[in-house]
Amino acid sequence: MRDKTQPNSAGPGDRLIRAGAVVFLLGAVATLVTVAPLFLGTTPFPTYMFGLSMLMGVGFLIAGAGMLQAIAAGRRQARGASR
Repeated sequence: MRDKTQPNSAGPGDRLIRAGAVVFLLGAVATLVTVAPLFLGTTPFPTYMFGLSMLMGVGFLIAGAGMLQAIAAGRRQARGASR
């Protein structure tokens, strides 16, 4: 009998993808907060806030690593099934 994957089971790389999405969203919020004073004409935020905006790229890289891990696991599974 074949093993059946549960619909809510987490596959390889899923945690990295979710963590990357959260980090990306935090970076997106930091970017909006950082850019808002420039449009509103108020005092800009300190420089470290611009650094927090870089979280968007970090989150993208984390999610990409999760995708590569999921792809590699899928290839290993396909290779094992074809034998």
